[in-house]
Amino acid sequence: MSPSELKSFLDEKVILYNNPKFIESDPIQIPHEFSLKEDIEIAGFLTATIAWGNRKMIINNAKKLMDFMGNSPFDFVMEHDENQLEKLSSFVHRTFNSVDCITFIKALQHIYKNHNGLETVFTKNQGEFSMQNSISEFKKIFFETQHLQRTTKHISDPNNGSAAKKINMFLRWMVRQDKAGVDFGIWKNIPSSKLSCPLDVHSGNVARKLGLLTRKQNDGKALHELDLSLRNFDAIDPVKYDFALFGLGVFEGF
Repeated sequence: MSPSELKSFLDEKVILYNNPKFIESDPIQIPHEFSLKEDIEIAGFLTATIAWGNRKMIINNAKKLMDFMGNSPFDFVMEHDENQLEKLSSFVHRTFNSVDCITFIKALQHIYKNHNGLETVFTKNQGEFSMQNSISEFKKIFFETQHLQRTTKHISDPNNGSAAKKINMFLRWMVRQDKAGVDFGIWKNIPSSKLSCPLDVHSGNVARKLGLLTRKQNDGKALHELDLSLRNFDAIDPVKYDFALFGLGVFEGF
């Protein structure tokens, strides 16, 4: 395919998958259960944190986590006591265990009490062209609270070469102005042009087959290469092509 043909092909796939039906089978359904901005942010962040592995398992465990928090995640984060944290002692998703979960709740409280919330932290530290430096700075601030070293692996650092798939997905959810009603677009001070595709096995494999990506590893260098390719197609909203790449990989076995 020529570049213009490839763009048209991907644009068609964006329209096919970037619609409310997508929500039914995707972890983004969890924050869609809420209307308060802070509930959406926290539900989205915690859901994105455990978004690896089987999608049904991700959704089921994210629902369990919201239930443990009384389906009021912001209130729980801000007002919890030690007895309430005990409710989380049985929570586990793959290598994300109850200790990690409790650490994340306390760190989120720290972010909202001392740094004016998730949006402020990411907005303050955004780079000129991407959010990768912002993600790295966010990790430092997030772990200002007491934590075990093992828990830090659950937030990736692009400055250490990671593609930071889960945080990039969370940022897409919060930032992207989506007229189709999937992404929330509730953060207004970060432009969609700085967002990066949540690079995983599916999107990476499809991108390579389409000639958008040559690097074999799904790491920070591959993400940068994919960013450049997608921004050639749409410099204002490049991350919309995540729907095309993911849909082609997961739903069409491309």
